[in-house]
Amino acid sequence: MAETPETSHVVGGVDTHKDLHVAAVVDHYDRVLGTESFPTTRHGYRLMLIWMRSFGDLQRVGIECSGSYGAGLLRYLQTAGVEVLEVVTAPDKNERRRRGKNDDFDAESAAHAAFTERRTVTPRSRDGMVESLRVLRVCRKTAVQARRIALQMIQTTIICAPDRLREPLRKMTRMQLIRTLAAWRPDLTAFRQVEEAYRISLKSLARRYLELHDEIADLDDMIEAIVKDLAPELLEQIAIGLNSAAQLLLTAGDNPERLKSEASFAALCGVSPVPASSGKTVRHRLNRGGDRAANSAIHIIAIGRLRLDPRTQAYVAKRIAAGNSKLEAIRSLKRYIAREVFGIIMRRYKEINQTQIAA
Repeated sequence: MAETPETSHVVGGVDTHKDLHVAAVVDHYDRVLGTESFPTTRHGYRLMLIWMRSFGDLQRVGIECSGSYGAGLLRYLQTAGVEVLEVVTAPDKNERRRRGKNDDFDAESAAHAAFTERRTVTPRSRDGMVESLRVLRVCRKTAVQARRIALQMIQTTIICAPDRLREPLRKMTRMQLIRTLAAWRPDLTAFRQVEEAYRISLKSLARRYLELHDEIADLDDMIEAIVKDLAPELLEQIAIGLNSAAQLLLTAGDNPERLKSEASFAALCGVSPVPASSGKTVRHRLNRGGDRAANSAIHIIAIGRLRLDPRTQAYVAKRIAAGNSKLEAIRSLKRYIAREVFGIIMRRYKEINQTQIAA
């Protein structure tokens, strides 16, 4: 399609799904030029990009769910040098009530949002070590949950077990119990008998627990290696453990430069102050938005420093003496921790970039 003044600059929007993405394009007056569906394959991504560029100079693309269904498209467009924005909220409710809902409307809403750059954020890139860290942590989380369920099943099964099995197991520690059960040699051919069925079940659960325990240990080693590669200085700070450091790196992402300042990182972590004043009372409260996992990590760090760090203890005591409550003092402390963490992450990010450029 030949370029004209009306279509020289265009903006795209994509409503993402598992098997099919619906794309829309708007011109520089925010008028819809067309909608089209494409398969969620590399070839489909290429066809989508060609189709969008056929309307003119593609400025940027707004994508819904860039962290799930749209992850593949996000990587493809970033590799192609296209600016991508993530549409973070649903279409306007009044408009949806008036027009109804279908995939074309959702794609158009994403394009309109990308055009105005409202209800959008710069998405985290998913092509670096932080993405590897995220995948490993998700795997570890599910393994920990499965291990806990296995332990709960063992304890529940023992409560209901015949007395001859239950009595010797009552006073054992957790790992003594697990290893004892895993070493049992029940008669697998006698599964119709109640006692042997309990033996078979408890052995199976204990072996499952041990396998998951070893799997979690292996994943912890991998996660620790990545965290040390990305930001070893984080682990050297007081009360910042492996899990907290990993979560904060995930929140910053592989492209922390998208965060314009340490204040934006604090807001992303939900530790930025929010005015809560009324009349003569002037105060702030914690932000209840943002990444709650990052907020939890910073809270754990703050509580750890309250116990271990004399400077933190003195700071909180000073704030309380000035008339703040303990919760308000901790709110301020969490804000300072976010500033400290962001500085470490950005310094390390710049060092890695300089090393890559030099290489």
